[in-house]
Amino acid sequence: MQAEVRMVRSSLDWDSRLRIAIGAARGIAHIHAQIGGKLIHGNIKASNIFLNSQGYGCISDIGLATLMNPISPSAMRIAGYRAPEVIDNRKATHASDVYNFGVLLFELLTGKSPANTRSEEVVNLVRWVNSVVREEWTAEVFDVELLRYPNIEEEMVEMLQIGLACAARIPDHRPKMRDVVRKVEEIPRVNTGNGPSN
Repeated sequence: MQAEVRMVRSSLDWDSRLRIAIGAARGIAHIHAQIGGKLIHGNIKASNIFLNSQGYGCISDIGLATLMNPISPSAMRIAGYRAPEVIDNRKATHASDVYNFGVLLFELLTGKSPANTRSEEVVNLVRWVNSVVREEWTAEVFDVELLRYPNIEEEMVEMLQIGLACAARIPDHRPKMRDVVRKVEEIPRVNTGNGPSN
């Protein structure tokens, strides 16, 4: 039985978060490689990531959202995930899927939702992470629950850099998903194995 990913900070250690990122990246890259590169997910978000028996993230909801839900595609997207260039799901691209994956990485690193509401103010996670990094307060980005694990700071920074590249404002500046998979798998602590990802 697969479990939906929820940002329950106390139950997700660093290795678990890495496995979620690796599996989800592999799944998105697999989707992008199908039908001659013409397939796009268009709705990558935490509630569409499930865990397999090995704890790797698995992508769900490919193509079903628009078929099963009478709500307009743009209304289905959760605030904070939409790439800046996407007006609605019909305009989704590989680059917008990569952006969504960057937001997912930020969630895994910060333990925060993509659009936090604090005192009637919506805080966009991508903008917040970028502003903190720009001010060189990078340590402030990371979930305090992660700070209790020794010797992972370098790996968290590596994942943060991947997330920043994925969530670049200009679509052409974002990496291809196959390159993202390689970079996430290079983060050293996790034995990536060949766990299923799709």
